Amino acid sequence: MTQISLKFDFANGGRLGPGKVDLLEKVGEHGSIAAAGRAMGMSYRRAWLLIDALNHMFVEPAVVTQMGGRGGGAASLTPFGETLVRRYRALQAKTARAAAEDLAALEAVLRPAGD
Repeated sequence: MTQISLKFDFANGGRLGPGKVDLLEKVGEHGSIAAAGRAMGMSYRRAWLLIDALNHMFVEPAVVTQMGGRGGGAASLTPFGETLVRRYRALQAKTARAAAEDLAALEAVLRPAGD
């Protein structure tokens, strides 16, 4: 089945797409930027840079961090971060519903995989 992937290029130069939203969801699940990055197969530095970009893209941060001690630091989604994920997923679902008929028509004429 075809999946729709949305990417937004905002007027302020910020970009939001499925990778950043997936990372936010992983931060919410794991409570750590490092663990979220590992879950997605990316380095801590890459994950941190993406979170930093998100936190500077909007007027409110999407993720807050706490400095760690022996067990390391922690990270969590802010209420805005949760809203950002929810709105992106809602836009994704609405787009999929709106495009369903046209996508089905295109899928009907696809060459089979392996041909």
